[in-house]
Amino acid sequence: MDEQQPQADPDPFLACTISRDIRRFDLLIEDMESVMGTRWGDLGFAEALSFLDQPEAGDLQFVAIAVGREDEADLSLASAVAARARTRGIGVILIAAELSPAALHRLLRKGAAEFVPYPLPEGELQDAVARLRTAAPQMPHDTANPHSLHPGSTCEGAVIVAQGLAGGVGATTLATNLAWELALLSPEDASRVCLVDLGLQFGSVSTYLDLPRREAVLDVLMDMAQIDKDSLGAALTNYEDRLQVLTAPADLVPLDLVAPNDVQRLIDMARQHFDYVVIDMPQTLMQWSETVLHAAHVHFALIELDMRSAQNVLRLKQALQAEDLPFHKLRFALNRAPRFTDLNGRSRVRRMAESLGINIDLLLPDGGKQVAQGCDNGTPLARSAARNPLRREIMKLARSLHAIGQDAEKAA
Repeated sequence: MDEQQPQADPDPFLACTISRDIRRFDLLIEDMESVMGTRWGDLGFAEALSFLDQPEAGDLQFVAIAVGREDEADLSLASAVAARARTRGIGVILIAAELSPAALHRLLRKGAAEFVPYPLPEGELQDAVARLRTAAPQMPHDTANPHSLHPGSTCEGAVIVAQGLAGGVGATTLATNLAWELALLSPEDASRVCLVDLGLQFGSVSTYLDLPRREAVLDVLMDMAQIDKDSLGAALTNYEDRLQVLTAPADLVPLDLVAPNDVQRLIDMARQHFDYVVIDMPQTLMQWSETVLHAAHVHFALIELDMRSAQNVLRLKQALQAEDLPFHKLRFALNRAPRFTDLNGRSRVRRMAESLGINIDLLLPDGGKQVAQGCDNGTPLARSAARNPLRREIMKLARSLHAIGQDAEKAA
């Protein structure tokens, strides 16, 4: 008798529908069979949460979360599933039947990349799956040294982020002037620079550069799934033929207008066309703050030598470490730092860093009234006060970052 041959393992599932009762979405079953054949499964919400933590979930290309009006009373499980799938890098398609705008908005914020109404329009699920499959993958970054550029980024620019951990610590001043200094590099080292203001409500980049707020910015933010080089170019404002700026919208909009996937698309598109993407972040932490943190090559956290900054650093440190997020990527910059001759002030800086368990990597001097005057007049320090000590420090920082980038490209 011939020995029985071992049976091959069945093909792993590549997709999964998740709902309270899939029988309520019979059209979804038909479309899934049309798109995926037999390589898909169905789970309830509680089962899905458990499955997404298993190694087998790594084979999934996407999950389709189906919810209806009867689910709206308790969306906690659906929200948790969307968030868990997003953290695993699995695409999320939201299938919504008569869901209210508030509930729909909540689920989209949790990480759904695509939305399809139910009953499903003809071919819409297939198109959504195709868009997920062709979406640009998130590139890994070197976390050992946040100042170094990714060696494989031959065509994509570096992402430099500035975020204040307290009000008025100078994050927008640093972002604006750093972007301008990068754009002012010598002609042989001329770089394409894009400055992005993600302070969607009260962002001040347009004020600091005396630029108009364009209506096209809001159009791009509200339809980020369709962003391309043409729509991005229409939303950008040119400053002195050297710097491209995406200002905050003209209207006051909620910070959660965009989802993490939207922000990732914006960053990816900007990186494809610019050598440097400088992002001015709001002080408030949003769902997409994690997206920016992961995308950043250099993430400057601006603080001052005071109690409010120290308390906020501790709170941020606890929050990021509790969520297992890369707190070590932050590079702390102390604005209005004591002068070199102020030994007492330098001692306070050292004690502050030791007590918080951080390294203060950048000391920015107090630029005085010239800084505030330049911001009010909409002029970078390089034009309004070229000899200002803060300007000189930012200029050295820009040259240092550019040199690191050049060395990384040569090494690659």
